[in-house]
Amino acid sequence: MTRKIQVMLPMLGEEEANAAADAIRSGWVAQGPRVARFETEFATAVGAGHGIAVSSCTTGLHLALVLHGIGPGDEVIVPSLSFIATANSVRYVGATPIFADVDLATGNLTVETIDAVRTDRTRAIIAVHQGGMPFDTAALRKAADGWGLALVEDAACAAGSTAYGQPVGAGAAISAWSFHPRKVITTGEGGMITVDDPEAATRLRRLREHGMNVSAAERHASKQPVLEAYLETAYNYRMTDIQAAVGIVQLGRLPGLIAQRREIAARYQELLADIDGLVPVNDPAYGQTNYQSFIVLINPEYGTGRDEVLSELAARGVSARRGIMASHLEPAYADVTPGPLPVTERLTRDSLILPLHHEFTEDDQDYVVGILRELARP
Repeated sequence: MTRKIQVMLPMLGEEEANAAADAIRSGWVAQGPRVARFETEFATAVGAGHGIAVSSCTTGLHLALVLHGIGPGDEVIVPSLSFIATANSVRYVGATPIFADVDLATGNLTVETIDAVRTDRTRAIIAVHQGGMPFDTAALRKAADGWGLALVEDAACAAGSTAYGQPVGAGAAISAWSFHPRKVITTGEGGMITVDDPEAATRLRRLREHGMNVSAAERHASKQPVLEAYLETAYNYRMTDIQAAVGIVQLGRLPGLIAQRREIAARYQELLADIDGLVPVNDPAYGQTNYQSFIVLINPEYGTGRDEVLSELAARGVSARRGIMASHLEPAYADVTPGPLPVTERLTRDSLILPLHHEFTEDDQDYVVGILRELARP
């Protein structure tokens, strides 16, 4: 095996290294001025009023549910077709996750799949922009409002995606974002919550920092002693200034990274178009995906199963991944008996994620597609 093609790589360079080093040299490495700047710039980039940096998207989802007062006895509708953190965040507050099915083309919740599992105990919905694919924001937001339910948008993968001509964060009551290295932009670990409501932003900042009424950075900046108060039981979900320094540089790269990813995706779609049984992900009618993941669905007429395809790609030096996991099939949720989830189970069984990143060349892409073409069996 002479070739090694990664499924994804973070775009990190000297600018990020220098920014992190500058933060270290400044002597202020905890949550501070760089976090504040990153929050403002990220919120602007996604069309939201306020950004609240946190330690991960998972902690962001947890705080979103805390903000809405979700707790024991409540049900929260989530897609099973999502990284397990989506469902786990519901259990963190003592509520019950209720799994809903998804749309075959987008992998996202719809008004119909949500309504099919909605009960009088439903208090909230966590809808995921899965793999960067925007869900129908207009439809889901309108439905949630009509039902009187909180809609938390899991935008972990969706930085740079759009819906109805706007960034997916625009108009959202509350969104949670991830900066894990598998995302389009990264801070190593880390996340962000975005909201428009200034009172919600104030409480979320308090919740991420032990419930203090004044932040450590504000106390440090004061010329007089500040005696803080702890207003409620809360958490330590802060981001460091070192992470934020990297994030600021990464955010500046976002438009170029999205453009490049969309070019690679368009070429994939062209190269795969004549292979029967392979259905590549594509933009929905109402928006554009950032192609955080390039997902391909394998239909029966392709003739080779998903797991065999993954094994053959690996044998030839190509790192690919199974499609999005189904949380209800994992041991952690063995005690849950959901209703029928046929589309979820089809997608998690028959889809895979192909390589797509900034170092992925046309020659690499031709090589990957060539293997897929060889594996097609009439």
